[in-house]
Order: sequence, then structure tokens, then C-alpha cells
Amino acid sequence: MVFPVWPCAPRRAVFQMTALVLAGVTWCGGMGTGAQEPADPARARQKAFRVAALAYGVPEKVLLAVSYLESRWDANQGVPSVTGGYGPMHLTDARTALRGRTPPVPAGPDLQRVDEAARLTGLPGERLITDPDANVLGGAALLATYQRELGGRPVSDPAAWYDAVARYAGTGAGQGFADEVFAVLRSGASRVTDDGQRVTLARLGGITPPVSGDGPRVASPAARERQSAPARLGEGRDVECPRGVECEWLPAPYERLPGGKYGNHDVADRPRDQSIDYIVLHDTEATYAQTLKMVADPAYVSWHYTIRSADGHIAQHVRTKDVAWHSGNWYVNAHSIGIEHEGFLAKAGAWYTEAMYRSSARLVRYLARRFGVPLDRAHILGHDNVPGTVPSAVAGMHVDPGPYWDWGHYFALLGRPVRATGGRDAGLVTIRTDYPRYRPRFTGCGGVDCPPHGSASVWLHTAPSDDAPLVRDVGRRPTGETTYDVYDHGARATTGQRFAVAGRRGDWTAVWYLGQLAWFHNPTNRPTAVETEGFVVTPRRGLDVVPVYGRAYPERGAYPKGVPVQDVTPLQYAFPRGQRYAVGRATRGEYFHANTPDPEEHRVVRGRVVYFQIQFGHRVAFVKASDVRVLRPDSTTG
Repeated sequence: MVFPVWPCAPRRAVFQMTALVLAGVTWCGGMGTGAQEPADPARARQKAFRVAALAYGVPEKVLLAVSYLESRWDANQGVPSVTGGYGPMHLTDARTALRGRTPPVPAGPDLQRVDEAARLTGLPGERLITDPDANVLGGAALLATYQRELGGRPVSDPAAWYDAVARYAGTGAGQGFADEVFAVLRSGASRVTDDGQRVTLARLGGITPPVSGDGPRVASPAARERQSAPARLGEGRDVECPRGVECEWLPAPYERLPGGKYGNHDVADRPRDQSIDYIVLHDTEATYAQTLKMVADPAYVSWHYTIRSADGHIAQHVRTKDVAWHSGNWYVNAHSIGIEHEGFLAKAGAWYTEAMYRSSARLVRYLARRFGVPLDRAHILGHDNVPGTVPSAVAGMHVDPGPYWDWGHYFALLGRPVRATGGRDAGLVTIRTDYPRYRPRFTGCGGVDCPPHGSASVWLHTAPSDDAPLVRDVGRRPTGETTYDVYDHGARATTGQRFAVAGRRGDWTAVWYLGQLAWFHNPTNRPTAVETEGFVVTPRRGLDVVPVYGRAYPERGAYPKGVPVQDVTPLQYAFPRGQRYAVGRATRGEYFHANTPDPEEHRVVRGRVVYFQIQFGHRVAFVKASDVRVLRPDSTTG
């Protein structure tokens, strides 16, 4: 027999309590009622939250808000998150999720929540993983247990559950997670989940969390611990983070190494000496703990921030004024801030937590405002959008964060949702998939097809048919065909990216892509792109082919004595006459010369040649302004 956490609940097994709730029984001094409602399959998850809240004495809105921060109420088809969490409540089971990984990832208490939930509910761990309703019960049981252990009571006031919510983050530093949960409580939320469930959290206006800028207003042990801990929030002197986001300073080493080398970043004075034009998003392909070990290695590369999956906690490693070595493209490094997100592109999971999305979006909004970075896909790049610098580097460029990163949701959190800005004759389309329900095929997940999952990417074919071959990327696979492998983006376009329309046929739209005509399925009743306005470039008159570059470096005459000239080498692609590509930005050639640890010896070389950045394929590229003409895409000239 399994008993609920709180003595006020009837001594029944969980399945018996569930039956009582559905029959309309009320308990726990008015904590809630289970009034009978007409059966609606699309509202089953909403009822599951009500049942679990009543069974364990947790305020229903708190349970809904915690689940929203973990999974946005999605079931995720039983696929684990990037940190081994399952279901709407993100119950972690590292033994199952990370099975077969090399090296094996140890399963600590934060990575093995399923066991604790199984003990509390009496439900088998397998059911807690695979059954969304059971998963919600397990999450409620955990919250109730944390509330009791922290000295709280099962009261109906959501504000009294702040510390239990922080503990649910599971890392010992969940204040930022709890603050986001309370932000969701204040704003409310409503959506249709990935499995068609309609879930609503009505806004709870006026709720005040027990922690604010003035410090804790509750006396629980966790709150007292936070009060005595060193300040690590955005207003602290060591970190560059927005207020209200949990952030700490864990510096990357800047050391001289044997052989005259040094690591692992360059001291600079940005934006005074160089503008910051990009923010590059990565995933770690490692756990948070493993990632912190890597950034502490002076012989390894570096990045500016790492964000933890479980609760969105941020660690800063390199100051934004300095240049980190993160993107594989020195020009982009010199003009960017790199942010790593704990996770695996495919091997250990396919979805990222809402807590990490929201924390990342807050950080990017803060950085974009501070440095004037436009919030669009020409400036907010994935590592997989950064071009190789020379032909030999293209094939080895990284492919994270991959097709499962929800760019549409991310830009909505940034306050710049992807929307139509033009009519059908505008001449440009911006990719925008219906992420939860758009589930294209991917292979390469442990030697088998990846489980069906929402994606922000569309496949590009050589003809308007699913049976047609995928377009080729001669840089990534010089002698082979593009595949459906999750790590092969040679024929993919992703939400937020803009392309010039090259044709339409039925439910298919063609765009110019890597010098080719590329078709993607774009049915009227379920579109995967929206019409947008903007500018395009096309080869100037007299040029049959325009060179495409992976970096915007100055002309030879701009280099002073003592600074080696960097060749401006075209990539292996062709941009032929008659094709058009969307313009992202214009910039003059620039090179940051830094090959010693002494910043006094660094030089910034600025040229006169102007480049346009274009969306050439899955990655961006550069063309010289002197080689092209800028047009409205609906122009008939050129």
C-alpha cells in the first residue's frame, strides 16, 4: 500500500486516490475538488494535473507552472531530454536515457529522480517514464516531499511553495528556476502540446514570490542559505548577466603554455576596438559538470557562457569584451559572443528544457540590447550556421545545436516571433515550421532512425517531390550524396532563415540554396514558411559567377607592417548569374591579429572593401559588394 505525503489525504494507493478525485471527492481542507467533468480526450492532461495536485496537496497552478518550465507540458513521445528527463515533469532517469554512451555518465541524485518518484508513488519507474499522467503524479509527489522536508506545509498559497520549487530544479541552486516559475504563474500560459492536449494555466496576478531584490521574505532553511550565500546575480560585479537570472563567474584560464602557446581566449576591448555583431548558440555534447571541466582547461577552447539544462543556471567564463575561441571561424569569433547549452544534439535526447530556453533568451536579450545586436537569424546564429573559413575547413564545421533546437519558440521568447511581413509576391520566404507537430525523418540516432520529434528544419530536394534526392552540399560531402542523418545539414533550412523564392509548384516552394534550386514541402493548409520582405543580392552585370567567402577580411593593402596578410580565399561553391540570396548585413572587411598573450601586440586591421552577408545555405556566407547588385526580390531586372 502506498500512502500520500500529507496526513490529511486519505490512506489510499495512488490509483485509488485518482479514482476518488474523478468521482468528485474533496479533501485536504479545501485544497481543491475533483468535480466530474465531461470527458474530453484533448483535456486529459489538464485533468491529470488536477488529480495529481489533489492527491499530494500541491497547488494545481504551481504544479502546472513547474511542468511548463520543464517541458511546456509536452510528453515528447517518451524521448528523454538532453539531460535524461522524461515526460511533462521532466523526471530524470540517467540509467535509461544515457545507456550506451561512451564514456558512461554517472547517475547522481539529480539525474535519477524516477527512483525517488517511484518510491513515493508506488508506481513502477517504467510507467513514470512512459505514461504522462503517471509522470505528473510523480512530479507532484516530489514537490510535496520537498515542501515537507524544507519545513513548509501543504497550504494552498502558491507563494509558500517557492523553496520546494527551487529544490525541484535538483541542482542546489534553483532560485533562478523558481523565479521563472513564478513569472509563468503571473503571466499564465496556454498551448496545445506535442500530443494534442490543450492545457491552460490561468494567470495569477499579484502573486509575489518570497524572494526579491531585497532578499528572502521567508524563513525556511533554503531561504536562509540563499540569504547568507555570496551574491551571484546579474547585479554582481563579476558577471555580465541580466537582473533576476541566476549567474556565476567561473573564469576560463588565460595562461602561457609550453612552446610559446597560450590559452584559451584573447584579451580585447570590445566593443571599443571591434563591434559585437553575433551571438552564437551551441550545445555542449557533454553534461554540465563535464563542460565546466573543459572550459577550465587552458589548452582547450573557450566560450563566454554555459547554461545548465535543469534550471537555466548560467556560468560566465570569458568577459564579453574578450574574444573566446568557440565558433571555428576567427572572423566570427572576433565579432561574437558564444553561449553553450548543456545537451546532446541527438545521442541522449532530442529536447531542451523550457528553463534553459527562457534563461538563454533572457541572456541574449540583455546582450543584444547592450551591444546593439539585431534579434534575427542573420545575427543570432547556431554553431551550425557559422561558415568554414576556407574550402578545407567546411567539412569539419560543427553542426550543433541541430534540428531539434526550437528556433521559433526561442525567437518568441526573444520578443521577435517569426511572422509574415509580406504578401505572396514579396519574393522572400522565412522558414517557420509548426515545431510540435512537424516531425521530419532523421537517421543516425544510434544506427537507427531517430524517434519522431518536433523539428525546426525542412528538407530540401532537387525536385518538388519527397522521392526526389536531397540537394547536395559539395563542401560538406564533396563526393557523396546528402543524407537524412541528424548530423548532416547539407540540405536543410531552419526556422528564421530567409531565402529568395525561385519557384512554386502546388504544395512545394523552391528557393536558391548553395547555388542550386532547392524545393521544400510548403502546403497551404500546413505551411512551413511565411512570406517576408527584404533585400536580395544577385551578380552584377557582366559576371557569370560570384565568389562566396567564409569570412569578411580586408584587402591586402590594408595590412600594416608586421601583420601578416590574410588571404581572402573563396569557398568551393558557385553563386551563378540569375540566382538571388537574402541579405543579412553589410560590413567592411576586418581582421583581428592576436597571436600572443600580450594585448599590447594585438592589432585590428580595417579595410575598405564592403561585404554583404547572405543566407547562402544552412550556413551564412559573404560576397563582395562590388560583385553584386542589391535588389528588392520582386524586381524583374537583373
